[in-house]
Amino acid sequence: MNVQGKVALITGGATGLGRATSLALARLGCSIAVNHVAATRDEAEKTAAEVRSLGVSAVTIEADVTDSDACRQMAASVVAQAGRLDILVNCAGVTRFIPHAALDDIHDDDWDFILGVNLKGTFHSARACREALNSNGGVIINIASISGINATGSCIPYAISKAGVMTLTTALARVMAPRIRVNAVAPGFIEGRWMREGLAERYAKARDGFADASALGRVCQPEDVADAIVSLITGSDMVTGHTLVCDGGALLADPATVGVRG
Repeated sequence: MNVQGKVALITGGATGLGRATSLALARLGCSIAVNHVAATRDEAEKTAAEVRSLGVSAVTIEADVTDSDACRQMAASVVAQAGRLDILVNCAGVTRFIPHAALDDIHDDDWDFILGVNLKGTFHSARACREALNSNGGVIINIASISGINATGSCIPYAISKAGVMTLTTALARVMAPRIRVNAVAPGFIEGRWMREGLAERYAKARDGFADASALGRVCQPEDVADAIVSLITGSDMVTGHTLVCDGGALLADPATVGVRG
């Protein structure tokens, strides 16, 4: 897909990977709708301003992706403001940092919170955008994680949610064909605020351990993963139902040597 003149909705677009993806697509001439929640309104406006500085239009849309009706309203708002919708990138995601062995520390609200955003939110957003994307022949990119492949990461519910995203990607690729391609990107450790705040004093050790164990000797920056997302959008129109791993070769290492298990 040539994204120039197209419109992309980025859920969780205010910060981190969502922000990096918004800017990467904007540099290619794609207009951006930045989805956010109330807590990240100011950051969403800042991201939208950065997008506009690149010469394309941007809007911000507040919506909770765990709410199906809110997602339908979000999709309708994008079309009403931008006139079309061609790309959906499901970057909205959450976690809690709970050691994997601490099974009794995982409660029902952890499951509900994490699966509600990461898995149900991805489904709600994709379903809500289906009609608009179908009219133009669109692309959906979901954000999985290598945690969903090797069961590492911040906590067990997070790993399960990301495994579910990969299965959901396959299912949606089947039912949304032939007009809509659906793929996923599975990052490894992404350097940034989310991991710094979650790991606190363990952050540097975990980052360095992950980098040392990875084949390429470094962890991902948000821009690295954004490049992987863009490659699935702008590359071959014959790729669908695929999960692209972007982890610096971390999956090539023994999981026991990779830096973070929560």
